Amino acid sequence: MIELEGVPELIDPVMICAFEGWNDAGDAASSAVAHLDREWKGEVFGALDAEDYYDFQVNRPTIWLDGGVRKVTWPTTRLSVVRTGGGEGKPTRDLVLVRGIEPSMRWRSFCNEILGFAHELGVELVVVLGSLLGDTPHTRPVPVSGVTSDPDLARTMDLEESRYEGPTGIVGILQEACTHAGVPAVSLWAAVPHYVSQPPNPKATLALLNRLEDLIDLRIPLGELAEDARAWQLGVDQLAAEDSEVAEYVQSLEEARDTADLPEASGEAIAREFERYLRRRDGQPGGLAAEPGLTDGSFLRDTSSGRTRPQRPPAKEGDGGQPSEEDPEGPEGQG
Repeated sequence: MIELEGVPELIDPVMICAFEGWNDAGDAASSAVAHLDREWKGEVFGALDAEDYYDFQVNRPTIWLDGGVRKVTWPTTRLSVVRTGGGEGKPTRDLVLVRGIEPSMRWRSFCNEILGFAHELGVELVVVLGSLLGDTPHTRPVPVSGVTSDPDLARTMDLEESRYEGPTGIVGILQEACTHAGVPAVSLWAAVPHYVSQPPNPKATLALLNRLEDLIDLRIPLGELAEDARAWQLGVDQLAAEDSEVAEYVQSLEEARDTADLPEASGEAIAREFERYLRRRDGQPGGLAAEPGLTDGSFLRDTSSGRTRPQRPPAKEGDGGQPSEEDPEGPEGQG
């Protein structure tokens, strides 16, 4: 059941979706949508009926106290809208945020509800975020793949056309449902180092947001996410330094990654990264710009107790059931 009462007419809306669970290694995707909701003060206006889609023995409800009154929060998928204002030099564009837990059952009905909502609000593009476990070193930029099932969309938006075959999650199912319904849909997948897969992973979250920013041509306020990502990387550096086997393994991943990335170090790629750096340096209030080479988000947020992260270096210095890159659900979700 979707509640649409009180939702204003939206301007060029794009739907951004993320689901906790199998498609969300390191909580990178769900954290990205949560960041958008927080930074732009999204207003929740609807939720899907939890009874229809969730096994409460798998995703249990929680009880909490509100001024001495006991209340229950049920696992579900919530819908919110944010008015972005477009940003400096950008046209206004609204976002519809869909954030929840991968449903336990009735996936086709679940997707049909989401699509009904998209049609009702005139959504022009659906972007589904995901993250997967991969053989990628934490010291290098986070690989983010953009995938679509629509050949025309792949060509016009410089995306990969999906060729994946195999098990999929709700990200893949929702993308295919959009395609069959004639709604343009894209999946963005971030690769999370499998040897440090526990959430949160702010570096992967930042990489997804940077890629999303380019995709929908909308400047996203990053807040302190870049600092969190840098602190995360420093923390993993320290852990790796304490274990010689891990350090050697990370070094081997770095060598393999650097060799594979050599053809990608084109003038166009370098120019694209530098342009993003300049946009953030010139336009971000407070002046905190991502550093060149770290624009994907090189950085630990303790979501239960706030921010407890290592001190930043001086300015002169520079999940069990998740899909993997070898047998990915991604980078298509892979759906």
